[in-house]
Amino acid sequence: MTPIEITCAELHHKRQADDDLLLIDCREEDEFELVSIEGARLIPLGELPERVGELEPHRDRLIVVHCHHGVRSLRAARWLREQGFANAQSLAGGIEQWAVEIEPGMARY
Repeated sequence: MTPIEITCAELHHKRQADDDLLLIDCREEDEFELVSIEGARLIPLGELPERVGELEPHRDRLIVVHCHHGVRSLRAARWLREQGFANAQSLAGGIEQWAVEIEPGMARY
């Protein structure tokens, strides 16, 4: 079974290897406008239940959800798994950890 969390290093490696994954940002729009990970698709946590249909074509792909620190994204990944998205994962440490480990020039808040 796919672990519920993925580290920044693991995600970075998968992206460099061009692995087939979908990156979902579950923060709010104002947070997304401040800073985002390239290629991330914004679906705020509060909108996820009504927008889950948008993810249906990606049901069998790796879906990595991230937020600011990893709390909301962990909730989102667990919920997605309950909906049958077995490969949903949460980015441990969120975009904050990504900025520290992967993109140190990235804006932080």
